[in-house]
Amino acid sequence: MLLGPAVAVAVLAPAAPAWAHGADAPAATDYRTEVTGVAPDRPGLTVRTIEAGARLELTSTGGRTVVVLGYQGEPYLEVRPDGVYENVNSPATYLNRTLDGDTPVPAGAGPTQPPQWNRIATEPVARWHDQRIQWRESAPPAVVRADPGREHRIRDWAIPVRDGDTVGEIRGTLDWVPPPDPYTWWAGILLGVLAVGTLGLLPAGTRAGRRAMSTLGALSAVGGLAAVSFAVAREVDAGADGLTGLLGGLFTTGIWPLLTGLGALAAGGYALVRRPAADFAVALAGICLALFAGVSNAAVLARAVAPVPWPAQSARLVIASTVLLGAGVAAAGALRLRSTARVSRRHPTPAPVDHGVVVGDKGE
Repeated sequence: MLLGPAVAVAVLAPAAPAWAHGADAPAATDYRTEVTGVAPDRPGLTVRTIEAGARLELTSTGGRTVVVLGYQGEPYLEVRPDGVYENVNSPATYLNRTLDGDTPVPAGAGPTQPPQWNRIATEPVARWHDQRIQWRESAPPAVVRADPGREHRIRDWAIPVRDGDTVGEIRGTLDWVPPPDPYTWWAGILLGVLAVGTLGLLPAGTRAGRRAMSTLGALSAVGGLAAVSFAVAREVDAGADGLTGLLGGLFTTGIWPLLTGLGALAAGGYALVRRPAADFAVALAGICLALFAGVSNAAVLARAVAPVPWPAQSARLVIASTVLLGAGVAAAGALRLRSTARVSRRHPTPAPVDHGVVVGDKGE
């Protein structure tokens, strides 16, 4: 069953640098970063935030070279018609490699050194972390600490760019957004798990038990669909380019949520047709679904900005449903397995009776 995804990974692996988000993409955040525009406006030049505002994406389709300047005004990135080039002598090259900016700058690099360009992408689309658009302190700003229940404008930011002979800026805003109450979400999830779990109390051999198994199969499929949808949405928000970029991201950074979602869909279909061992299939799929696709993304339940192109409330509903359905189906499946095991112990299958004729019997 895993052969298809494995082959896809092997085929798409050489394109990895072009895929959208990295391993340090945030699960969620309370800081909203938005691009308000490029001044002056340049034809064919577009900029947007990706990965819940953790990175910027600049696309140039005008056939010109656009230069993004670093923190000390040095050339940092060049977006040319044939791809993106990175200046290995720019300190920004190293400071922007991770979201935390903890990569040390080599001794030979510096803003006064002549640019030395290294090609990092084959399309005129640049994606990078930038400390100018983020709040990098561990503690919130003073204005947020004073009143955390309201939205606050942290700052307006600007990143200098050069398009030919024109010097301009990418402009945007950074805001604090109050997070939701996670306890309300977890309380609803717990109640939902208990409700779904009661389906496992219905006797497996009865008509009600068979209907319960069909219901569990349908719920498993819905949970799997939610998991796959969220995994796809994360790749889209991270700037996936077309089907190849989407599949590349799904089969690398999104591989476990994708596989568990597909597994839950398969287990649901297996249960709906009432195949043998469906109890075990939905129980195993539910556990994996709750852990690898639900709990692994549970940060959205406690953060204001989710790494998807939907409203954050929709993202919370999807993840809460994934955890609820996964854990509920797993609990119900486990209860049905336990009930079946008890019945088997109480009513063991009788040994087969040999009705053959014994040769040499005295009655012959």
